[in-house]
Amino acid sequence: MKPIRPTRGSRFSRLAGKAPVIAAACAAVLVIPNVASADTTISSNGTGTNNGYFYSFWSQNSGQASMTLGSGGQYSTTWNNVTNFVAGKGWNPGTTDAVTYSGTFNCNGNCYLSLYGWTTNPLIEYYIVDNYGNYNPSTGATKLGSVVSDGSTYDLYSTQRTDAPSIEGDHSNFTQFWAIRQAKRTGGTITVSNFFTAWAKAGLNLGTPNYEILATEGYGSSGSSNITVSHGTGTSPSPSPTGGTSPSPSPSPSPSGSTGGGSGCTATFTNASDWGSGYTGAVTVKNNGSTATNGWKVTMTYAGNQTVTNLWSGTYTQSGKVVTVNNASYNGVVPAGGSTNFGFNANYSGTNAAPTLACTTS
Repeated sequence: MKPIRPTRGSRFSRLAGKAPVIAAACAAVLVIPNVASADTTISSNGTGTNNGYFYSFWSQNSGQASMTLGSGGQYSTTWNNVTNFVAGKGWNPGTTDAVTYSGTFNCNGNCYLSLYGWTTNPLIEYYIVDNYGNYNPSTGATKLGSVVSDGSTYDLYSTQRTDAPSIEGDHSNFTQFWAIRQAKRTGGTITVSNFFTAWAKAGLNLGTPNYEILATEGYGSSGSSNITVSHGTGTSPSPSPTGGTSPSPSPSPSPSGSTGGGSGCTATFTNASDWGSGYTGAVTVKNNGSTATNGWKVTMTYAGNQTVTNLWSGTYTQSGKVVTVNNASYNGVVPAGGSTNFGFNANYSGTNAAPTLACTTS
């Protein structure tokens, strides 16, 4: 029986039962977050920050693997005959902001290049796979639908993990969400919100964001990568998902958006995806002032029975028909004239009128 990895949660679990499942190793090793400087080479398991980016590195004690941290969001990796390996740079917590990356990815065997992350409440592990080696991770899995985003079709899948290591412990039950690009690439923009919306429309709802990295992964293989990642500007979502077992659209389209102002800011709501019993909402918060904000608050008042089930890029409370959203720790400072956003999933029955918005800053 293979040993399992500590409770970091970055594992190489495959979608299909007949595919090899990559388990974790070094269970006795205590991983202590640390802060690394530029051009630091790492070959031992750990997480930390480097030049404003979160990073994660893990490798099983077989073969050779290392990660060199460069300036900004740049990192490079090499691995040779490794059993299990994953490394990357990104953010903790992740957001729905679009991600832009560039670089090189060379693999001899089984490997992935993907945007990889976790959410809690519910506990979800998700992959947006842009490139892979000689094994397609969707092999043997049931397709749930597809979404066209950033120049290609991505096929959507999910799989259930039981008694497996995660960011919440060694013996967790959770779901994996997958989006696998049909036309492989190395570099471009990943419009993250398109995939969150497509998963939600297929009945796959994410929770509160944990970490998110542009990850290089290898299993029983050798290779190298040189990747630079940053937040970018995404593309408009295409209708999604198509086919599969996704819910039918609402017979009566809901209002697409509303705008509300207040002291120092304006909040604009958009119904990004509606499937008749629930929907994904997106809210943009714009700073109308002449100086940067220290924080913001948006109040959404519903006319119906809408209930928010989870929200990202902010914190929320709901009392009856009123939902109060405060900024997250990382997006409270909005420059003069600038904007930020948050998203959420909500359930409802009957009609789904857009909420009335109010926005204030501090």
